[in-house]
Amino acid sequence: MNDTPPSGRQYRIRSGGHEAVVTQVGAGLRECALGGLAVLDGYGVAERAQDGRGQVLAPFPNRLAGGRYTFGGRTCQVALDEPQQGNAIHGMVRWLDWVEVSATEHDVVLSCTLRPQPGYAWELDLQVHYRLSDDGLTVASSARSSGDEPAPFGLGFHPYLALGPRIDDLELQVPARSHFPVPADRDERPTATAVDGSHLDLRTPRAIGPEVMDVVLGDLVRDGDGRAVVRLVDPAGGRQVHLWVDETFPYLMVYTADQVLPPERRRRSVAIEPMTCPPHALRSGADLVVLTPGTAWHGTWGLTTG
Repeated sequence: MNDTPPSGRQYRIRSGGHEAVVTQVGAGLRECALGGLAVLDGYGVAERAQDGRGQVLAPFPNRLAGGRYTFGGRTCQVALDEPQQGNAIHGMVRWLDWVEVSATEHDVVLSCTLRPQPGYAWELDLQVHYRLSDDGLTVASSARSSGDEPAPFGLGFHPYLALGPRIDDLELQVPARSHFPVPADRDERPTATAVDGSHLDLRTPRAIGPEVMDVVLGDLVRDGDGRAVVRLVDPAGGRQVHLWVDETFPYLMVYTADQVLPPERRRRSVAIEPMTCPPHALRSGADLVVLTPGTAWHGTWGLTTG
């Protein structure tokens, strides 16, 4: 009998009262508790990740219409893993076994090489480093083109943040000046639309209430360190979790997942997804990272309790 969990080997890391679990499959973040406060709506060790929970999304985040795109004279077809919508979704590495580079009590580094195939004609070396410290969780990623042609690249992460049984009474603050509606023609670049005066203006904290959200936000307001910080707060209990991104992540997807979750899981959490590019970027070219042979990209995000 195979006793290996569906998400493979489990890496439990600890530091300063913080704890997290990272999985071999997809290098995903399955659990996270900061100072004893569970801040992630993850999944059980006997389950596989559902609804993108904690997964790494590469070489593209979010959706890719038709799964088909052309880059550098090559046309590629990604499997349609959202067939009802005719989309490929969340990249091509989230179900792969990643390789351990190093693991200590406080951190773990996992890597994955994406080989040329029908959905991606280039070779890409990926690495994700999860580290706990007194400040919380830091997630540092890198991507390097190991082939002999420029390679298109996008990256995202899919943590569902939670502070209790329901999100309706929680306050959310997202420092975004614009949202980016997905164009009807998925080959077009999305156009920034100012959030001023709209229900998508989350620069001032407000209760989530019953609002259903599935929106791409950007044009982020950053602090002196170049970080943009999302805050989810329980005003009644004083608990809070902050998600920060560095300047390599110009977009955030805010997603309550009401349409896809079973009734018993709805309104328990809100996904705040760091993204290097908007949906369908391999088609539109919007903010794609182009990795020339031998060059690398690096980006960082993290979780704190403020």
